[in-house]
Amino acid sequence: MSDSPAMRLQKLFEGHRLTPTQRRIAHCMVRGAAEVPFLSSVELAELAGVSQPSVTRFAVALGFDGYPALRRHLREVAPAERAEAAQEDSYNEYQQAVLGEIENLRQLAGMLADPAPVEEAGRLLAASTPLPVLGLRAASSQARGFAYFAAKVHPDVRLLDEGGSMLADRIDAAVGAGASALLCFALPRHPREVAEALEHGRAAGLTVVTVADSAFAPVARHSDLLIPAPVGTGLAFDTACAPMLLGRVLLEAMADALPDAQARLEAFDARAAARGLFVE
Repeated sequence: MSDSPAMRLQKLFEGHRLTPTQRRIAHCMVRGAAEVPFLSSVELAELAGVSQPSVTRFAVALGFDGYPALRRHLREVAPAERAEAAQEDSYNEYQQAVLGEIENLRQLAGMLADPAPVEEAGRLLAASTPLPVLGLRAASSQARGFAYFAAKVHPDVRLLDEGGSMLADRIDAAVGAGASALLCFALPRHPREVAEALEHGRAAGLTVVTVADSAFAPVARHSDLLIPAPVGTGLAFDTACAPMLLGRVLLEAMADALPDAQARLEAFDARAAARGLFVE
């Protein structure tokens, strides 16, 4: 599978130590990868909500003489993308939202061409008993969905989907019970409590695995292993098909690393049949 424009941009930024402002520019460029090679520095600055000199400094931080050199490079590595973007402009806003999610899934598929990060995450999650799963506000449904299915193959999954002063207590309780890792779903807008909870968890000795909308998300510096999955922004509220699918992929990797996962699933199916739990 050939890289998408967003994937090519992501690779361009990897390995560079970027300031928070520069991460904001990078995130903006990834989200608008098809159009970015045709934007002026002023237009990119407006799109990212930063100053024009910040865009110039960003280009220099990536190793270019200035933004014009960066833009020339982007046009060389992403030719003929503008025609596709123009075609998408003919669709209505609902169609464009769906097409945007399809592109997000393509980007996720490209990232999964290297399964090593997901496999490592699966081993970390499988080895943690209990396994705390954190997701607040917009990410709570992702965390709840993961925890629901994970509980069928993992002996002790603890859902952390409510903030407040007890969140740190619940993380401490998981550590006290033997937890070694924490899985976090972090989506825009990023609650301050999530970053604080991850910082607390790492200080307590947990290895933090995070599913976030971008490698440049605010929670990145509080994560030991971050796997990005982009969200859609074409509607009034963000759409999160890619993070949800990545959560299921992590479930698969975790189940592969649990020696008794299949036996647990079969035992659950037997209990469900005996109780008449599901309608056939």
